[in-house]
Amino acid sequence: MASQPSEYVNVLLKRSLVSPDQVTEAEELSRSNSIPLGEALISLNYATSEDVCRAMAEHYSLDYINLSEIKIPEAIIELVPETIARENITIPLSEEGDALRVILADPMDVETVEKLRFILNRQIQIALAPRSGILEAINRYYGQFDGESADSMLQEFTDTAIDFTETEDAADGLDDDDSDGPIVRLVHLMISEAVQLRASDVHVEPFEDRIRIRYRIDGRLVERDSPPRRLLGAILSRIKILADMDIAERRRPQDGRIKITAGGKTLDLRVSVLPTNHGQSVVMRLLDPDNIKIGIRQLGLGESDFRLFTELIKRPNGIILVTGPTGSGKTTTLYAALNAMNRPDRKIITAEDPVEYYLPGINQTEVKHDIGLDFAKIIKSMLRQAPNMILVGEMRDHETASMGIQASLTGHLVFSTLHTNDAPSAISRLTDIGVPGYLVASSVIAILAQRLIRVICPRCKQPEKYSKEILEEAGITPEMLQGAKFMKGAGCNHCNRSGYRGRIAVYEIMRLTSKIREHIFKDSTTAQIRETAIAEGMSTLYQDGIKKVLEGITTIEEVFRVTKKTEQDDEN
Repeated sequence: MASQPSEYVNVLLKRSLVSPDQVTEAEELSRSNSIPLGEALISLNYATSEDVCRAMAEHYSLDYINLSEIKIPEAIIELVPETIARENITIPLSEEGDALRVILADPMDVETVEKLRFILNRQIQIALAPRSGILEAINRYYGQFDGESADSMLQEFTDTAIDFTETEDAADGLDDDDSDGPIVRLVHLMISEAVQLRASDVHVEPFEDRIRIRYRIDGRLVERDSPPRRLLGAILSRIKILADMDIAERRRPQDGRIKITAGGKTLDLRVSVLPTNHGQSVVMRLLDPDNIKIGIRQLGLGESDFRLFTELIKRPNGIILVTGPTGSGKTTTLYAALNAMNRPDRKIITAEDPVEYYLPGINQTEVKHDIGLDFAKIIKSMLRQAPNMILVGEMRDHETASMGIQASLTGHLVFSTLHTNDAPSAISRLTDIGVPGYLVASSVIAILAQRLIRVICPRCKQPEKYSKEILEEAGITPEMLQGAKFMKGAGCNHCNRSGYRGRIAVYEIMRLTSKIREHIFKDSTTAQIRETAIAEGMSTLYQDGIKKVLEGITTIEEVFRVTKKTEQDDEN
């Protein structure tokens, strides 16, 4: 999106849709992440995309179009080819003499206007609508997912007599120049569909009689289409070609990367191929750079946890651990912290396995086990680079943990991750891998555990009433019900009928106080450490989830699915 001037924000201020303080915070986020001010306001949840778009329309004296309330004639849609509409995220609205009126999301996107004028050989006039609304309209008028559904594409294969064998020999002729080949189109469609559905990864799984394709959307796997088994070899070959893998290798696991442009974004796909009983299974993880362009405020931390976390990351030395299972958002939290501290007067170095996102202004190093470059060796070398802050991807063994502790004790702030279920369990995990308790107590300053829960869809959100039994099971007291606003998503096109769209984190932050350090020296149990942390004010994962239920952000069912209630939660 082209850079937008901020004068239109005065319209938002005049209408009291945002406050001056919110604009100041958004301007800081806009500068630090190089994103437009309007996008920063939206990402901070201070304004909706509709609010920003209406303000721009008013400021630039343009029409704002609510695409869900109008129907564009088919004759008008046919004036702009689908490929041009999708590539430029635009849709035609009407003809006015020799001019064509099109809808854009950015009134200052002169480059796109000129491109359309040249391609269509017509004068171009513009109206405004939010980007998400334009994309939905493109799918509605041209057909879902690049103009043809996956079902219709698969039907094309079923109806034709294309003979693909089940071996990688089918790769012959599937080179990068064969952009019109049916398998090339099918793989591209699969990735494009995943992007449109906001999937985090794509699973291609072979079975005896079929291929199963699943997308992980908001943390839940959703089964999509089942191509004929005979296409397996060709699909695998196409993916391997894109990921620069060895097509002939079928016995060993392989890893690769694909860089693609889909849905108007440039994305990295991390590809993993694993041999199974019925062929090779592929997982493509979609890495969207926009996911890490967020500030600490947007992570979902409660007000007290937010103040504590921002205070902790300003400490000059010590270790801050982020714990949780794979896919719980640990990387996003750590990158948000690094972004907040990424200033010209600080040197930040990371050791990652692998580097998933590239952060401007930060020195990132990738672990390469094949040449013996592991976490411990990288940490030893990075200390000679005189950094202020260090990120270690994971403390997975004694050597890595020891080097991280040494770095913290020599005056560095160290961020790292552990795979544990909650914050107190991280203490026993460190001692299990051989770190003495006195070193844990003297170096670790805080442990943050997190999970991701789904957020109720804003478009179909409606009030919800829970029975007395469910409220009692959830531990919601009559006092907590004061001011509570329970919500639930009814299900709509915006959320694919799930009632949820997007995710937010629930947290528990355990600060290592003197009492908790005493527990570590005494080799106390995890339950004792947890009890002390709660007594000193730690809000558990479950309690943070219930707070978000009371605020109408998520549902009790979602909190039950993601977190568990402990004895201490019942007591509190």
